Amino acid sequence: MPVCRNIKVLYNFAPPATEEEIRAAAIQYVRKISGFAKPSAANAAAFNRAADDVTRDSALLIDSLVTDRPPRNRETEAAKAHARAVQRFGGNPR
Repeated sequence: MPVCRNIKVLYNFAPPATEEEIRAAAIQYVRKISGFAKPSAANAAAFNRAADDVTRDSALLIDSLVTDRPPRNRETEAAKAHARAVQRFGGNPR
């Protein structure tokens, strides 16, 4: 059931993850565990409530984590992910 793309790591980046990035990850998670890419009208309220809860809890988690490591650079991490995809799948995955 291909309803979910990979959920990206959002912790320890400079600048920090935005509310929109956290919400997008939450929606991907709820899609994955529910099996719905888009819920029916009958399930929309439960789906949205779960996405709201996961967004809130994810933001709380990210805000409460501590590390001694320096923040990661988004461009560097994206380049690493791209290189892994090229190695895994070949060609240009974009």
